[in-house]
Amino acid sequence: MKKVLVVCGATASGKTGFAVEMAKRLGGEVVSADCMLVYRGLNIGTAKPTEEEKGGIVHHMIDVAEPTRSYSVGDYEESALPIVENILKRGKVPVICGGTGFYIQSLCFSRGHGSVGADEKVRRKYEKIAAEQGNLAVYRMLERVDWESAQKLHPNDLKRVIRALEIFELTGKKKSEQQDGFVPRFPYLAVAFNMPREELYDRINRRVDDMLAQGLVEEVRDLVGKGLNETCQSMQGIGYKEVYEYLKNNISYSTMRDIIQQNTRNYAKRQITFFKKFPNLIWLDPHAKDNVQRVTEAMYADD
Repeated sequence: MKKVLVVCGATASGKTGFAVEMAKRLGGEVVSADCMLVYRGLNIGTAKPTEEEKGGIVHHMIDVAEPTRSYSVGDYEESALPIVENILKRGKVPVICGGTGFYIQSLCFSRGHGSVGADEKVRRKYEKIAAEQGNLAVYRMLERVDWESAQKLHPNDLKRVIRALEIFELTGKKKSEQQDGFVPRFPYLAVAFNMPREELYDRINRRVDDMLAQGLVEEVRDLVGKGLNETCQSMQGIGYKEVYEYLKNNISYSTMRDIIQQNTRNYAKRQITFFKKFPNLIWLDPHAKDNVQRVTEAMYADD
């Protein structure tokens, strides 16, 4: 069975536990696809799985970057894709698990840059702007002409930011409108839990309460003590940026809690919207007793 299993969907929908169960059933290893789990030291606010929760299953792409580092989709693809390929080569099943849609997309699909050629003069122009005004200035330029492409990139992913600007300048069309040809790299089965919105929001609210009870404020205070601040990409994560504002005495504790819950619910909404467009995604009833068996049969269906 040379097939990859993708367990995706909204935050707090039960992805981690299900991915572990499927890895046990299929003889697989989990490859995390979460833009916050890559950071060392960010544990509580990211709901990073404990050793017990990992259930003895090998997990990849967790704790691979210092929290001071900017980490892009390109960085993730460069590190995670060889891991997926190696798992397949060893005859095991990669179980890609996470809610960062662009991370999952980068693993499952190869994508080109259309048929648009390169122009060194254009590239040098933007490289000069970046050198003089910073990467963020170039990124803001992309946001103005192609907001959708900008959302897929980190400001420090300069090469891809400039490429998107280059395409727009040469064609007058956004890169996001180009036919880049998303071609599956390998056979995959993608599943997500179709959880009722009210139930999902209740789970999110309770998870935030649990995180605060577990010591989220103390975790952020410790990170700040190590030199992290609001300019770090890691500290822009939901839960971390709000606690940071609380520690600066800009908001009250109850306001902080309410904002984390609201921002997390909004994020879940965006995740659901993204994954609704994911090709061939199977939506599972979160309360069905036979999900593990159903997905196992689907993984072997074409053998």
